[in-house]
Amino acid sequence: MESAQLHSGLDCRVLVLNKHYMALRIICARRAFSLLCREQAEVVACEEGAYANYDFHMWQQVSEAKRTFESHKYDWVSTVHLDIAVPRIIRLLFYDRLPRQSVKFNRRNIFARDGSRCQYCGRKFPTTELSLDHIVPRTLGGKSTWTNIVCACTACNVKKGGRTPDQAGMKLIQKPEKPKRNPVIGVHLSADRYKSWKQFLDHAYWSVELT
Repeated sequence: MESAQLHSGLDCRVLVLNKHYMALRIICARRAFSLLCREQAEVVACEEGAYANYDFHMWQQVSEAKRTFESHKYDWVSTVHLDIAVPRIIRLLFYDRLPRQSVKFNRRNIFARDGSRCQYCGRKFPTTELSLDHIVPRTLGGKSTWTNIVCACTACNVKKGGRTPDQAGMKLIQKPEKPKRNPVIGVHLSADRYKSWKQFLDHAYWSVELT
């Protein structure tokens, strides 16, 4: 396989479950294969509406059949000796606890939360054409927080200037809030290849203890 294809397969995203099938995090396939090779995790595969579990050796055998009959459904990593399908989900075998993780406050997660839409005009833009706007400007005491920063296109940002939306005669299309879970996961769920994640993420949403 071409090196670019190998790189692409290893950079695919994999959902990690703990021993009790609770969603923990998303990692790259490179890291997932490392856990599988060290027998610290197993593959959880969705097959005809049911889930099956495979260790790394069994997954290699399953991959041979999938390569022949349904290769289009998977991303692949090829070596000199074998072709192996990139799993969508793995389950850790020795770590039981679900760590408390706060959603990171960063540019990528703000863009994902707002769907790459300007929160004033409502239009969707490439991230390169969006900026982050302080609803209450820092010059007026506004803080850099989830509830005070939104995506804004260049035109709306210029129009608003160093004013509040009320002062500029503008309205937000929705009230900004801190996400309850990583908003980037929602972006991945829009891709057909990751639809098998949904059941586990829905379970995590409803079962996590409220504080």
